[in-house]
Amino acid sequence: MKKLFSFLLLAGLSACSTSPTKPSAQQHEEFGATSVFTRNFPGTENLTCEAARRALLSQGYVIIDWKPAQIRGRRKYQPETDIHAEIEFSVVCVADSKGSNSSTVFVNAVRDRYSLKKSNTSASIGVSAIGSVSLPFGSTDESMVKVASETIPTGHFYDQFFELLERYLDNQPDLSKPEVSENQTAPKKAESSN
Repeated sequence: MKKLFSFLLLAGLSACSTSPTKPSAQQHEEFGATSVFTRNFPGTENLTCEAARRALLSQGYVIIDWKPAQIRGRRKYQPETDIHAEIEFSVVCVADSKGSNSSTVFVNAVRDRYSLKKSNTSASIGVSAIGSVSLPFGSTDESMVKVASETIPTGHFYDQFFELLERYLDNQPDLSKPEVSENQTAPKKAESSN
């Protein structure tokens, strides 16, 4: 009995001291101070989001939802013969404070992967006048099946986007100043006649 008790005690202690070998399901669900998904830019939220829209368009994204301070774009590509992938890129632009001339851009890109799956289907036909004769008919159907979906975690991917956004932001005209064309002349002062 004493040996059984010590064995159970040792087994219990060893079970408490071992760490799990599998990563937890919430490993990627942590909040922390990171700048992977955000960046601050000079300019209003509308100007910043317009630069983001142009950056996405320049890389082959189709804009599927556009509001002055929110954009969603999607790009489809085929990295392998039987693999299809889509990236959905979301951008939200927020003014840093009321009346501020700077804004924060929040981004997130989700990659979905699809694979070509083949399924065999067969049917038979029976003719009752002849008897129990069946003729087999078969076909193969192909369809794309979603096999993975993930948020792109790498900072390098987002850094490239932010650099491109900044380039488009630098090339935008300053809409707060009125543009004067070469053909326009300054208004003349009214001449007074004496």
